[in-house]
Amino acid sequence: MKRTITAADRAASVLLRQQGELITRRQALEAGLSKDALRHRLGSSGSWRVVLPGIYLAHNGDLTVGQREIAAVLYAGRGSVITGAAALRRSGLQVPISDTVDVLIPAVIRRQSTSFVQIHRTTRMPERPWETDGLLWAPTPRAVADAARGGLAPREVRALVADSIQQRKCTVTQVASELRAGPSQGSAALRVALEEVADGVRSIAEGDLRKLIKKGRLPEPMYNPRLFVGDTFLAQPDVWWPEAGVVAEMDSREWHLSPAGWERTQIRHAAMSAHGILVLHYAPRRVRTDGAAVLAELRGAIDSGKRRPPLPIRAVPSK
Repeated sequence: MKRTITAADRAASVLLRQQGELITRRQALEAGLSKDALRHRLGSSGSWRVVLPGIYLAHNGDLTVGQREIAAVLYAGRGSVITGAAALRRSGLQVPISDTVDVLIPAVIRRQSTSFVQIHRTTRMPERPWETDGLLWAPTPRAVADAARGGLAPREVRALVADSIQQRKCTVTQVASELRAGPSQGSAALRVALEEVADGVRSIAEGDLRKLIKKGRLPEPMYNPRLFVGDTFLAQPDVWWPEAGVVAEMDSREWHLSPAGWERTQIRHAAMSAHGILVLHYAPRRVRTDGAAVLAELRGAIDSGKRRPPLPIRAVPSK
């Protein structure tokens, strides 16, 4: 016998279409479904299943990434804001997919983390969250800071900060403001990453080289300066020792992503060499695994460069 479609069924179906086939227990009851009808749908012969406390999925398949985000917000409650990696992915940054969804809620609300939902109670709810697909998302600077405090490795934090700033999703000043305003616990890697970006280090690979330079006690260079011959722009190398006329460049298809970018690196090398600059190229892996040899080469080039007259190169610090 064909089952009669009731007004409660239709009301629940509307909600399910709006919420990615998800519904809360309260919504289902308010739509008119009885507790017996709800138990039937959640029983062994029903088509619904519990995905979070009080949150139901109207089929027995796996949750998609988008459904996880909707379910997290339904569980956290009205006004909750998705932050961290999920918000950064939604903003367009390349962030590894995580099973965890980080959600901000006001500190006065008592809600516990559960399953794939990480609840963050805060007295600093974002003033201007952005909205898409019916969900609220933390602005990029806040999402960067929250993700960085979430247990990422220092290299991952450096990559996250560099990418968000390089892609103009936020500025150093905005992330620094979030660093100051937020909790100090878990912020050490974010603080270091911001210091590196403020020095002009724009990628994780350059950050590794910077760390090696400091560890090896080489003369302090300039990072990503703009070099000029007279008033003519010459190049913007990764690392520059002005007193020696030495440049260090990170050659990585991971960071210079396209063949066109690779070609620009070669053209830049030729232009700098033509003006007497000593240009050394390094792959990120070699910086990480053969640091002693890299330091020896850099030190030798710097010592050699200091023994000749200074080059007529003007350097403008990176902004």
